[in-house]
Amino acid sequence: MSGIAGWVDFTRDVAAERAVAAAMTDTLAGRGQDGAGLWCAPRVALGHRRSGGEHLPVSGTDSTGAQIAATYAGDIHNLPELRVRLGLGGSVGDVLLRAYQVWGPDLARHVHGTYAIAVWDARREELLLVRDRMGVKPLFYAEIASGVLFGSEPKAILAHPDFQPAVDATGLRDILSVARVPGQAFFSGMREVLPGGTVRIGRSGTSEQRYWQLRVGEHPDSLDKTIETVRDLLEVCVAQHMSADQVPISLLSGGLDSSSLTALAAKVAADRGWGAVRSLAVNDQDPGAGAADGNEDHIYARVMADHVGADHSEISLSGLDLLDPRLRAEVLAAYDVPINKGDQYASLRLLFGVAREHAAVAFSGELGDDVFGGYNWNRLPEWIATGTFPWVEEGRPRFTGYDTLFDPGLLTELDLRGHERDRHAAAVAEIGASAAIDDPAEARYREVTYLALTRHARVLFDRLDRLGTSAGLDIRVPFADPRLVEYTFNIPWAMKKFDGREKSLLRAAMNGLLPDSISLRVKTPYPNLRAGAYDQVLRERLAGVVLAPDSLIAPLISSSLKDSVRARGADALADGVSRAALETALQLESWLRGYGVRLAI
Repeated sequence: MSGIAGWVDFTRDVAAERAVAAAMTDTLAGRGQDGAGLWCAPRVALGHRRSGGEHLPVSGTDSTGAQIAATYAGDIHNLPELRVRLGLGGSVGDVLLRAYQVWGPDLARHVHGTYAIAVWDARREELLLVRDRMGVKPLFYAEIASGVLFGSEPKAILAHPDFQPAVDATGLRDILSVARVPGQAFFSGMREVLPGGTVRIGRSGTSEQRYWQLRVGEHPDSLDKTIETVRDLLEVCVAQHMSADQVPISLLSGGLDSSSLTALAAKVAADRGWGAVRSLAVNDQDPGAGAADGNEDHIYARVMADHVGADHSEISLSGLDLLDPRLRAEVLAAYDVPINKGDQYASLRLLFGVAREHAAVAFSGELGDDVFGGYNWNRLPEWIATGTFPWVEEGRPRFTGYDTLFDPGLLTELDLRGHERDRHAAAVAEIGASAAIDDPAEARYREVTYLALTRHARVLFDRLDRLGTSAGLDIRVPFADPRLVEYTFNIPWAMKKFDGREKSLLRAAMNGLLPDSISLRVKTPYPNLRAGAYDQVLRERLAGVVLAPDSLIAPLISSSLKDSVRARGADALADGVSRAALETALQLESWLRGYGVRLAI
């Protein structure tokens, strides 16, 4: 696990302000507690935090003798191939440096893995930023008056005195909706390198390019060949995510996705003589938090752990755990932006913390549903036909109350529904499935799969990355491997559900590795806390914030709601104000206050 940060300035001597670059890098200590590296030259500083591994950044020269320096975070999966092609041994950093010397900015097309890369080219006076194809690893940047700042997390950029945190209407739309603008990073003036994208920053300006995108194409394989190929790809992906010095712990829910990874990891461990794999599950203690009686995740997790002989552990959670102010502050500090699923994210932060006590690396089954079609919203016709982001429409009943809570004039200006429609139209236009696929139903299914893999997936990756690194845990996502994603993306929907069940292909590919109770199990969603006491505490906390003389969200809150709270107290927030709305408002207050964010709307 690692993180990168840096600063380029075309008018100042950055090397003379080394302490500023060091402070930016140190904000990422959670991503690498074993050490830090900093390389400085008159126009640039590159920083790196590491947990074990090599010392970075690295530097060298091009054919003219001009300096080149590089740093990276993440994992390079085709390192052996690159070493052969480049005729070079040495560290990963040395290989990346050589790759830039040979291929220049096109190195992105040759490197495979989950990574964020930064390269400084002194001859061109240009910074190159590269993000992995699926966007598993984050990379942010912000242009300032005479240069650019970048980092694995927003907090690295926020540590620079030339960047003043503010949120404008675009950022607030992204916070209050679930239809983010690709490349935007909530803070005004800050951007995110797109998945499969590069950014080049020089004296003459900034350019963004995509070196990889999903494309609609034909699927030539038979059903039997498809099942065989999916199995082969899964085995390769899992094996490449397992290294001898960091055997992963499986975050096991007892569902098909996490159980599949656990089975494959156990097979790899046995083949390599590593012994039993480890697994960890959540045992919810709140009534109604999980599925129906007898279908609770932890019961199936035990079945799967026993099946592969895993060293299995469980963590028990209650609503009181998730209300701990210190825990909620940790979640916000991990994200650097407000979130609306406080109970889910707090429970995951606790889970990841316990996992870190057992291992430094974990496997997550995230993206299995996006790849193979496991959600209701990406397989059932009534959600497929909504004409918007289907997970937004499916989840809308859980996000009520924004119109009650926030100022009507603000909501009119933000036009959240219009924002969702615009973002959906832009996303669908990227793929052009309706023009490439004759069958309208198949075209729509392909569109929804594209939306899941390019929009919904980013929410999942952010969650795993921020909360995992906050706990010191490197969470790997084998289902996000681009080889698997590319292959499955163009499989016709009829083949993906060939036996009428969700994720038919994955079930078939895992034939013989899972017990029947797991293989036949119907998907259950991540357990949401349903304890009324939890929501009541949120209402009481928000009532106090709304009426506080120094409230920072007061300008955003409806005046009629303030009057109701004065008259009725927290009970005024019980009428149609969802938990998500309560969480969002509370997080906004903490964010504006804790980060010193200026409202620019």
